[in-house]
Amino acid sequence: MYDTLYTAWLREGENLELQRLSKDFFEKLAEYIGRIRREGRMLDKKSVKAKLIAQELLNVKQLLRELFMLRLEKLVGCAGSLESLDRGLMTLEEEKMLGELRPAFERFHAFFKDASRGKVSRVEEIATSAKRVLLRFTQDVPAIVGADLKVYGPFLVEDVATLPFENSKVLVKHGVAMEIETR
Repeated sequence: MYDTLYTAWLREGENLELQRLSKDFFEKLAEYIGRIRREGRMLDKKSVKAKLIAQELLNVKQLLRELFMLRLEKLVGCAGSLESLDRGLMTLEEEKMLGELRPAFERFHAFFKDASRGKVSRVEEIATSAKRVLLRFTQDVPAIVGADLKVYGPFLVEDVATLPFENSKVLVKHGVAMEIETR
């Protein structure tokens, strides 16, 4: 797992675009860190092996921290620019977090769009008009046109996405998606 983490960190640092990670990358990494910690606790702290394991744990944590920051910067940049991002590049956790971030950036953009048109808008009004819902799809769904006239999808079973409230309500009613609670 160390080599996988190192390779992911290296690729992420060398490229401007988000690099593909397996959906369960962080889950496997957490299990790996847990194994290192358990192994280290069972050794004599003065032994060479204990010192090597302690150093490995420090290295893994540092690589993880740097990988996380590189990916976070890229994900927030995409969410902030409202640029679409290939969900296949993200882990399950990143998909969910991005799904929660995107509506906030959309409200932010709507606020400045209104201001640039000379319209004074209240944040509450924008939040209501831009309300989006995080969904997990339980069936394959072809591309749809949202209430905001943007195209969404197509979606595969287990895909996670945020859609306008009006569309989400219909998809959930027809049993093709389930709302994911974000609080």
